[in-house]
Amino acid sequence: MLTAQLVTSFIAAAGFGIIFNAPRRALIQCGIVGMAGWVLYYTLAETGMDVVPATIFGAILAGVLSQFCAKLFKMPVIVISVSGIIPLVPGGVAYNAMRHFVENDYYTAVQLSAKVMLLAGAIALGLMFSEVANQLMKKLSRKDVAS
Repeated sequence: MLTAQLVTSFIAAAGFGIIFNAPRRALIQCGIVGMAGWVLYYTLAETGMDVVPATIFGAILAGVLSQFCAKLFKMPVIVISVSGIIPLVPGGVAYNAMRHFVENDYYTAVQLSAKVMLLAGAIALGLMFSEVANQLMKKLSRKDVAS
């Protein structure tokens, strides 16, 4: 089962990189970042962690790896991070929320919509945290060099 998760998350992230017009040389990195973030999320969720904190940790990993790959391969972080978080996007839950609205099942629809908002916020929080950590590391490394 984990192998299927690895393969499909890699294809999803790299495939979105193609749609997003990422450079060809970045597609492997996009896939690896997306795969790593998804596998962390999947593993944490399967071991009993709630999906919102699992999404935060997956997004943090995707953001950190995006920063690393961007430096290593000399390309903008946004190219890798946008494709890298795609496997974490709660598209299925959002679809089900809209389906329940259409079916006039508002109680379930509101619950699912709240979950979508929490998961989207978790992705944003994870990416923000990785960016802040990167900026702090840069600032600290500049102080060490200046000293």
